[in-house]
Amino acid sequence: MKKQHIIIAAALFSFFIITFLMTDVRKSAESENKIKYPTVFVHGYKGTVNSFGNMLDRYEHKYGWGNKAIVYHVSSSGHLNVRNLSKGKNEPAFVQVIFENNRASIADTSKWLAKVLAHMKRVYRIDSVNLVGHSMGGLVSMKYVQAYQDTAEYPRVHKLVTIGSPFDGIYSKEYFQINRDPATVDLKPDSGALKLLQANKEAIPDSLQVLSIGSTGDIVALPESVHAIRKIVSEDQLTEKIIENKSLGHSGLHESATVDILVYSFLGS
Repeated sequence: MKKQHIIIAAALFSFFIITFLMTDVRKSAESENKIKYPTVFVHGYKGTVNSFGNMLDRYEHKYGWGNKAIVYHVSSSGHLNVRNLSKGKNEPAFVQVIFENNRASIADTSKWLAKVLAHMKRVYRIDSVNLVGHSMGGLVSMKYVQAYQDTAEYPRVHKLVTIGSPFDGIYSKEYFQINRDPATVDLKPDSGALKLLQANKEAIPDSLQVLSIGSTGDIVALPESVHAIRKIVSEDQLTEKIIENKSLGHSGLHESATVDILVYSFLGS
């Protein structure tokens, strides 16, 4: 009988431990602060609605962290097609931006992003936002931060997250044999666009906090290139996370639960 009691007690203890360790991410997030500002998600080179679509679906429906409130489709001429999905919800708002010309230069894409944010300021009276950019979307977002600081026209950027963003360019020569367009000109190491981001580092507001995420499995934006953000953002404003996972590739970053948590925790802190 005593042996049976010990076995039952051990089983109950094991069940308790497993239940504790396997608690849903959503439950663990309840103790964290909610994201205070609307968060704008900016895809990268050749990105589509799917680039951040699954992440935003997880945020809204799996974790309960907020709602996908607005989708902006930006034409090649800069025309905005706006879909307001919020329906009066009060949860943290996520905004997805989709560029029709997803192979444009960093300068042109940041200009279109500025048009989106100016619309948010003018129509929805949004004064502060967070930006989350994947790959070239992180470079575009950094360009916006540097170049569009008139708070009478544009929202202030509270926090910036860059995911797999190659601030020192893409090192693979084969990549540029396959891809040839204005965006890839900017993505080459030592390109004028990348040098300009570094040259304008003094334009980064002192109040901006930045999270840079990379992966050891990313063969497009190698960790060394991701780390080059240090040439732009000062140490006291920068948090860096390189995920040690050889199977986590460039496009997999916005499909990763680890990245989900890193982004949400940073924006909600």
